[in-house]
Amino acid sequence: MRIVYMGTPDIAVPTLRFLAESKHEVVGVLTQPDRPKGRGHHTIPTPVKAAALEYDIPVYQPLSLRKGEDAAAALETLRQLAPDLIVVLAYGQLLPKEVLELPKYHCINLHASLLPAYRGAAPIQWVILNGETKTGVTAQQMAEGLDTGDMLVKKEIAIGAEETAEELYERLSELCVETLSETLEQLEAGTLQGTPQDDAQSSYASRITKEMSALDFTRPAAELHNLIRGITGFTMLEGKRLKVYGSRVVEGVSGEAGTIAEPEDFVVACGDGNGLRFTEIQPEGKRRMAAADFLRGKKLKKGEKLGNAE
Repeated sequence: MRIVYMGTPDIAVPTLRFLAESKHEVVGVLTQPDRPKGRGHHTIPTPVKAAALEYDIPVYQPLSLRKGEDAAAALETLRQLAPDLIVVLAYGQLLPKEVLELPKYHCINLHASLLPAYRGAAPIQWVILNGETKTGVTAQQMAEGLDTGDMLVKKEIAIGAEETAEELYERLSELCVETLSETLEQLEAGTLQGTPQDDAQSSYASRITKEMSALDFTRPAAELHNLIRGITGFTMLEGKRLKVYGSRVVEGVSGEAGTIAEPEDFVVACGDGNGLRFTEIQPEGKRRMAAADFLRGKKLKKGEKLGNAE
C-alpha cells in the first residue's frame, strides 16, 4: 500500500521506522513545523522528521491542515501523493473531512489509551495521575471528532506500581508498532472491523499545565506519588525551587502536612497520615540527582516546612 504517515514526537518514531522497513511504501510524512528549543533557541527538526530524512522520505510541515493557504497546499500535496492509507500517531493537528476521506482506506489513528477512556492530548500522563493499573493502544478509524472514531484493534498492557510516564511512554511507543502491524494484516486480509465507541464510557485527558505539578502536601501521599510519576512535582525548600522526579510512599508518618518527618531519608508528611520519601530531585540551579547524594551535602531539619511551589 501507498501510505502517508503523520506524526511528530518520539513516540511516533518506532512506528515510522516499522512502516519504512515494511513491504509498504511510505510516500510522504507530515509533521509539525520545526520550532526553537533549549536555551540557545536553536531550531531543530521534530523526531519524526529526523527519522523520515534517514529513509529519504519526503517531509511536509504545514502550519495547518484546516485553514489558510497552507491547508490548501497540503490537501493538494496529499492528492498528488495519492495514498491508499494515512496513518496518524501524535501528529498534533486535527484532520479535516477532506483529508479523512481522501485515501482509499481512509485514516487510521494510533491512540495511546484504551478508548473510549482518555481521549485527548495527554493519555499517558493521566493514566499515571489517576493511578490506573492498565492502559494500552487503540487503532481507530478516524472521524471528525477528537478520538471518537470506531475502534479497530486494541492492545492492553499493565502499568507497574512505580512506573513513570516516561517509562510507560517508551513501552507504548513499541506497542503502537504491534497494534499497527496487526491492523494492517487484518486490513489486507479483509477482516478488519470497527466497533463504535460508547461515549458514555469516555473520559478526556486534557493537556498538562505547569500549575498541576505543584505539590500540595495536604493531599494523600499516594496521590502525590502518582503526580510525581506522571508529570514530575515541584515544591520549595528554604525559599528555593525543588523539582521532584522520584518518590516512594511511606506509611504511618507523623507530623504536620508538608513538614520534614524523617530528615535522614527526606520523608515529608502528607495529609493522610502517610509520607512521601523523595528519591530523585533537582534543586534550583543544580543538576538532577539522587536524593541520597543531595543529603550527603545537605542536612535537613525535622519539622522544617516545605513551601508552596511558585
